[in-house]
Amino acid sequence: MRFGRIIRHAAASHWRTRLKFPKSTLDAIEQAVGRAERTHAGEIRFAIETSLAPLLVINDLSPRARALEVFAHLKVWDTDHNNGVLIYVQLADRAVEIVADRGLAARVSQSEWEAVCRLMEEHFRAGRYEAGAIAGVDGVGTLLARHYPPGAEPAAPSHNQLPDRPTLL
Repeated sequence: MRFGRIIRHAAASHWRTRLKFPKSTLDAIEQAVGRAERTHAGEIRFAIETSLAPLLVINDLSPRARALEVFAHLKVWDTDHNNGVLIYVQLADRAVEIVADRGLAARVSQSEWEAVCRLMEEHFRAGRYEAGAIAGVDGVGTLLARHYPPGAEPAAPSHNQLPDRPTLL
């Protein structure tokens, strides 16, 4: 398994990522994030990573551990009410991870986050990258709206504290 993972990461190419997530798909994801954020007081970031550096693969860094690193790197934790969410797509490992800040993590069960991840992965396996990404944003938006409806927080946060545009790592 480890050798196969090394090969998958070494063979992954950024041009294939661009085929799966062209500008039009990135635009659609950005619009979906903006649309979802109008229904709640949280923040959503979407990040796509083609592959990991060889040393990270050799050291067996899991997609979850990498998602936590990306969560910190993109400062998703830096929202007024600790209700930022990262949707992390790791193409070489065919993995989707969702990381929620502490204000939201205690309110949403792990099984609810995993259901969103599995839905996205199902779309991705069928080659429907745009549909899967938007389904993920909508699913996260629904969970955020349930726990952070617009105006529910005291001293409403400045909206759009994080960029809506997906990040290609």
